[in-house]
Amino acid sequence: MWWYIIIAAFGLLSGSVGSYLLIQASMKRRSQNIIRDAEAESEVIKKEKILQAKEKFLQLKSEHEKMINDRNAGLAQRENSLKQKEMSISHKQEEIQRKSSEVDSIRENLSLQLEKIERKKEELERDHRQAVELLESISGLSGEEAKSQLIESLKDEAKHQAMSHISEIIEEAKLTANHEAKKVIIETIQRVSTETAIENSVTIFNIDNDEMKGRIIGREGRNIRALEAATGVEIIVDDTPEAIVLSAFDPVRREIARLALHQLVSDGRIHPARIEEVVEKTKKQIEEEIVEVGKRTAIDMGVHGLHPELIRMIGKMKYRSSYGQNLLQHSREVANLCAIMASELGLNAKLAKRAGLLHDIGKVPDDEPELPHAILGMKLAEKFKEKPEVCNAIGAHHDEVEMSSLFAPIVQVCDAISGARPGARREVVEAYIKRLKELESMALSYPGVLKTYAIQAGRELRVIVGADKITDKEAESLSYDIAKKIQDEMTYPGQVKITVIRETRAISYAK
Repeated sequence: MWWYIIIAAFGLLSGSVGSYLLIQASMKRRSQNIIRDAEAESEVIKKEKILQAKEKFLQLKSEHEKMINDRNAGLAQRENSLKQKEMSISHKQEEIQRKSSEVDSIRENLSLQLEKIERKKEELERDHRQAVELLESISGLSGEEAKSQLIESLKDEAKHQAMSHISEIIEEAKLTANHEAKKVIIETIQRVSTETAIENSVTIFNIDNDEMKGRIIGREGRNIRALEAATGVEIIVDDTPEAIVLSAFDPVRREIARLALHQLVSDGRIHPARIEEVVEKTKKQIEEEIVEVGKRTAIDMGVHGLHPELIRMIGKMKYRSSYGQNLLQHSREVANLCAIMASELGLNAKLAKRAGLLHDIGKVPDDEPELPHAILGMKLAEKFKEKPEVCNAIGAHHDEVEMSSLFAPIVQVCDAISGARPGARREVVEAYIKRLKELESMALSYPGVLKTYAIQAGRELRVIVGADKITDKEAESLSYDIAKKIQDEMTYPGQVKITVIRETRAISYAK
């Protein structure tokens, strides 16, 4: 039985071997096919790579050839440039050699010329010595003496010419200075306004009815005597209806009397004790108002650091007048004028304004020593530690002391401008109006004159004449005659310009 098993096993083994062989043969054929395909594909890739390599080679070759060609072209260009430079250098060498030969020839010529010049120089020196000796023998002077005399004569001539030039320059400077000074003063005057004089030495006190006059006078005049004694003011009660006149040269006293009277009349109680009480109270009130006015003025003007006593004096100026011109208003105006003029001249405007504001403080001291107000004001300013320029300007504005700074003439000029304005002072405005009228009437007295106008504060007179009555030549003669008459018969500041106007007018109306 085991034989059957062996035979079956052998049969199975034989079938398995056959299958194996079949599989092996199939795998061999597949592997051969894969190898053939790989070989074919590799052959294709090989050919492609060979083609790429050839293309790359050809590209590199062309680039290399182009680079070589460019390099060769650059070398050729450099070679040409070097050849040109060589040719240029050779030309320059030839030019240098030619110029060197020319320089050698010029040098030889110069040496010959120098020899000739030296010979000429020796001959000239010999001739000069002979001429000097001949001149010395003729004049009897040595060369040094003649030279000194010539120098002295030239010095004198130069001095004479220099003096003439200096005189011309001085005259021109004077004319220019006068012109510039007038310009500065006119601009300063135009930029500051002013007020006319209105104050005087009496004050009118108005009352409601004349019955109050009896109460003010009092029994046997005791009230009015007490009021006059307390205030120092003369009280005039006359027939003037509803008015009492307060007369005193001190404006502060007049103001105290006016305010005291006003309070007494309003209160109704008028007797000596009450009068003294009210007057004392009013004095304190006025004193406080004076200080307040001084402080306000200093602040308004921008003047700081003043001593309290100077501030009080500035406040007192409100109650003081000079020729009818209020002293405080005058001082404020002078301060503004000084500031403007100092600015025009390039000086310290604040210092000039300070000097202008304080220039008349000598008019309002508590005690009045026998000193000019300018000197007194200077001493007060020195006492209260004002700057030397300010003190000198105060003291010198009426020429009592010598001027030591430019602020002094500025204050002096501005003080004169403020006081000399038409209308600033009563006497001046009256004389001013009278002078204008005289100018106009004087010109009107000539035949042929139709109208006259005094303008520019009396500095110019315009005269209008009839064209049918006076010729151009007669107009010139008329201008001269009027100027001569004004010069001979009138007194006036500065000069007066006379302008004669002759015109012909043709007028028609379209209807």
